[in-house]
Order: sequence, then C-alpha cells, then structure tokens
Amino acid sequence: MELSNQLIFVAGSLFLLSILASAFTPRLGVPLLLVFLLIGMLAGEDGPGQIHFGDYHLANLAGTAALAVILFDGGMRTPLKNFRVGLRPALSLATVGVLVSTAITGAFAAWILKLSWVEGLLIGAIVGSTDAAAVFSLLHTNAMHLNQRVTAALEIESGTNDPMAVFLTLGLLQYLLHPHTFTAFDGVFLFVQQMGLGLAFGLGGGRLLEMLLNRLELSESLYPLLALSGGMLIFGGTALLGGSGFLAAYMAGLVMGNRPLRAFASVRRFHDGMAWLAQIGMFLILGLLATPSRLVPLAIPGLLISLVLIVVARPLAVVLSLTPFRFQWREQAYIAWVGLRGSVPMVLATFPLIAGLPHAQTFFDVAFFIVLVSLLVQGWTVAAAARLLDLQMPQTGTRVRRFDLDLPGGPGHEIVSYRIGSSSALVGVKTKALPLKDISRIVSVARHGKLLHYRDWGALQVGDYISLLAAQAELPLLDEVFSMRKSAGNSQENRYFGEFIIDSNARVDALVAAYDLPIPVDAHGFTIEQFVGTYLRRPVVGDRLRLGQMELIVRKMDGVKITGLGLRLPRSES
Repeated sequence: MELSNQLIFVAGSLFLLSILASAFTPRLGVPLLLVFLLIGMLAGEDGPGQIHFGDYHLANLAGTAALAVILFDGGMRTPLKNFRVGLRPALSLATVGVLVSTAITGAFAAWILKLSWVEGLLIGAIVGSTDAAAVFSLLHTNAMHLNQRVTAALEIESGTNDPMAVFLTLGLLQYLLHPHTFTAFDGVFLFVQQMGLGLAFGLGGGRLLEMLLNRLELSESLYPLLALSGGMLIFGGTALLGGSGFLAAYMAGLVMGNRPLRAFASVRRFHDGMAWLAQIGMFLILGLLATPSRLVPLAIPGLLISLVLIVVARPLAVVLSLTPFRFQWREQAYIAWVGLRGSVPMVLATFPLIAGLPHAQTFFDVAFFIVLVSLLVQGWTVAAAARLLDLQMPQTGTRVRRFDLDLPGGPGHEIVSYRIGSSSALVGVKTKALPLKDISRIVSVARHGKLLHYRDWGALQVGDYISLLAAQAELPLLDEVFSMRKSAGNSQENRYFGEFIIDSNARVDALVAAYDLPIPVDAHGFTIEQFVGTYLRRPVVGDRLRLGQMELIVRKMDGVKITGLGLRLPRSES
C-alpha cells in the first residue's frame, strides 16, 4: 500500500511540474517536449530524484499507446482540404525522404561507431522519421502561423512517416535476427502488409466509428470516451493482424475529423487533453529511462551523427522529395529544418533492446542523444527560422471559442465566439448589417465583461465578444467575415501581403498600364487570377509571384480559386 501511495505521489508531482512548466517556458522559446524530457531526466537515477527505472517493455508499451493517441488526435486536426496541396509532397517525404535519411545517417553511424552496415542502417531507420507529437505541438501553437502548403506537408508527413520508420526498423531487425532466412520478398511482403492493412482498417474503422458516434444515444460525456476507445481498438486490431497501427490510427482520426460528428467539439477538446497527457507521460518515462552518465562516451559520435542528420541527410531528403512539386526554396529550407526527432525514435530504439540484439544499448543511447540535440537545436529555433525565411504569416483569425450543440434534427451545430479587434473592418457595423447567412444566428454580445440586452447591441465596438449559433459547415465563412480588416489598420498584414489590394478578376492589361509591369505577350487579355494561376500550381494564401520590381501575393482563397491579391515592392527594397 505504501509503494502505491509513493508511485501516485511521484506521478502526480511529475505531471504537475510538467503542466506548470508549460505555462512559462513558451515565453522563453523553450520547446515543451524538451522540458518534459528534462523533468524526467532530473527525476531519474542520475538526477536529484534518484528514481531507478529500466523497464524497456513498459516504456515500449507506454510509448506505443501514447503515439496511438497522438496520431489519432493529429488525424482529427488535419483538414481534408490540406490534402489538395500537401498529400503528394507529404507522401514523398514519408517514403523517399525517410529512405534517404535512413541511408545517409545509417552509413555515417556505421562508419563512426564501427558497426556493420545493417546495424548502422538500423540506427538510421530508428531516427529516420519526424515526430508527430513535436510537429503537431508546433503547428497548433498560437505563435506559429504558416502557409497551408508548408503546414499540410509537415502535418501529413508527420502522421504518415512513422509507419515507414516502423517498417524499416522491423525489417532490419528481422534481418539481423535471421540473416539467412529473411529475404527481399519478406521485406516487400512486410511493407505491403503494414501499409495496406493500416490504410484499409484506418479508413474503414474510422467510418464505422463515425457512424457509431452519430447513431448511438449516449450520455454527453461518453462520446469522447467512445471515440478514444474506438481509436485504440483500431490501432490494436490492425497491429494484431500485422498492419501498421500507427497509420490506421492517423487515418481513422482523419476520417472522423472531416465528417459531421455528434459532440465533435467535446470530442476534440477531450482528445486535445489526452494528447497532451500522452505527450507528457511519454517524455517523462523516456526521460526516466535515459541515463545521462552513460551518454558521455557517446557524446562526440552522437553529436556528429546528429549534425549529419540535421545538416546533410534531412535537407537532401527534402530536396529530393519536394523538387517535383515546385516548392519554393524557402519552404524547402524550413521543412528541412523542422525535421524534429522526438518520441518515435526512442520508442523504436526499445525494439532492439526487447529483441536482445548486440549493441542494443548503444542504439538506444545514440537515438536519445539525437533526440536531445534535435529538440535543443531545431526545437528552440523553429519560430525564428520561420521569421528568418519570411514564412511567418500574420494571424488573422479572431475566433476565441467554440462549443458544440446537439440540436434536434441532427448534429453539426456550434456556438462560436469572436473578438472584435481594433483593426477589424466590423468596428462600427451594426449587428443587423453583418453579412451573415440566415442559418447563422447571433445569440449574445458581451462588452466590458457584461452581456448586453439584444436591444442594446447596436454597432460593434473594439473589444466586443460576439457569439453565434451556426452549422459547422458555415464556420469557414464566419471566420472570413470576422477576420476582415481595415485596409490600413494592420501594419503586419500590410507588410506581409502588400499595401495595395488587387481585384483578382481585373485584367492583366490594366495592371500593366497602372504599374508598367513586365508581362508576357501571350498573357494579355487574361484576368489576374488566370495569369497568376499559370505560374503558381495549387496556390495557397501567402504564395508570391515576382514581376520586375513588384510582387503579387495571394491574400484570399475560395477553395482552389484565388479571390484576393496584394501588391507590394520586394521586401529587400521596401
């Protein structure tokens, strides 16, 4: 009984410290996952906590379950529209990119650690994938706002490259255990089995789970639990049948997150909390598992392997993977830099230990060192790199909260709240004059901390909070309405998108006449949208087209159609 109380006390203390740290460290630019890892190390046998933990089976179980939760949550947060611009590049990164990273890192690791080439490749495979927990945490923070192409590529890659790393790790592990019987055919069969079953059970299981959530009458608090248990069932069932549970969990979450779902906001809030719990718990356990004193002899080779991975392998993998998709050099450079390594390599590094391979402890220690360097070097600089490469877009969203409502007649309605900022174009606009569809209803206006009677709503003022009842399908339109800015009211937006707003339906000839721009002869008679579309394949907000001394910047999109453009001088000359 005393031991149980001690374990509960220690676990509660570590989680509390980790959560409290999350309130302060972002202001210093410290990666949260690094904080969780360091807290675990401080509590471990080489730290003041003096907790001796060396159960690799338990660590593998905890890490695998945590990754299943994180990938399921990540799939729910990936909009299907991102696949328009991000699917093919992300799949290239998740396959070609992982193979290139594995080969280069593995070859160098084999040379510097004096291992066989297969053992070196095993190290390369273990650290070959980016970390879903780290990438999702990065992309969903308020401090980061990147264009859709970069966000989609990183998001989908992080959800789909884990299965590739798992496949390579398992394949190389099987070869090392059975070098005389494991053949190339076995490797191909393992790949088809892992990816095929993962994709099939993920899509099918996600659809069945969505149907259950929408058709069953349950207590409100049980819908998130049903979604979580369903996601874990899909992961475990797929893995038991020989498929990739990681891919299945991500695809199931993707299906659920992009269909009308009962209690969707509650499900997402619950899974957001569960994903944080999984991240904290996983990194704490992995921190406890690491022994810093054991890393000292590996410091120099570990640092060199880390540098090869970060500076050579990842950039080359990104260039080879993304060159066919016409990514700008700045976007490629950023994607290369944000190849964060985290919990996945450390979970995969427990596989050789469980299998009892020679040098297995070296594999784990090297993987841990690489993760530590990646979080320290890359994790600390992701925001600065976005600003340096001019990829940090101004945050235009004003939505502050959303609550789902199960109204009679079907799911899919929410209460959404927006804040009216000083640069909003809606300041001074009467609520009756707002461009809202009939299916959207204003339910409240709060001013100076007090709810106003509907007769006193009048014109909107700076600092007002307005809440509306709307269908989920209408949220993008409402976001656009409440994100409208005064033309000269936001200097950050003007610096990024340009001082001048250009009508996308205007003729190229008018633009040439007004600004004396160099336009190809065969483009005369085009609309500006048609002209830009000939140069920007699958455009997204933030894309730029340089014309002489000027730049055209995509400001707004409606699906695949450009609806708004900005014009500015190049930054270097502004």
